[in-house]
Amino acid sequence: MKKVTAVLLGLVLVLAFQAGSAFANSKLNGYVDGVIGSPYKSGGMSTRGFDCSGFTTYVFDKMGIELPRTSASQAKAGTKVAKADLLPGDLVFFDTIGRNNGAVSHVGIYIGDGRFVHASSSRGVVTDKLDSSYFENRFVTARRVLDSESFTKFADEQ
Repeated sequence: MKKVTAVLLGLVLVLAFQAGSAFANSKLNGYVDGVIGSPYKSGGMSTRGFDCSGFTTYVFDKMGIELPRTSASQAKAGTKVAKADLLPGDLVFFDTIGRNNGAVSHVGIYIGDGRFVHASSSRGVVTDKLDSSYFENRFVTARRVLDSESFTKFADEQ
């Protein structure tokens, strides 16, 4: 079992580093890399386990940026941004309940190159493509909570 877990974690890390993020050597990427592979835990907000909004809250807290606790509340923070105008660090929101009625039930952090990182209920903290067959039709909105000064600060190399 340990070998399978190690192989899966290695695969997750390889996929994470293929993200092509503008934050590739940045402070934000360092915060995210440190939790890739963490397990999912409902209500979780630590490396022992995250839910989706607990993950985003944790990462942004590391940057000194306070976010509301739930994905629906986070979807009202910052400023709205079009999917075509996403920048690394933007929050991306989805309707994963299955009703596709625009209600927000999941959040992740856009990392560039059409990819985002999030706490999946089945796979823990992972990266995925926005245009994957699962997420493409479930996308609801995106929000920018990093102002230009914060973006520059956290995009700078470590």
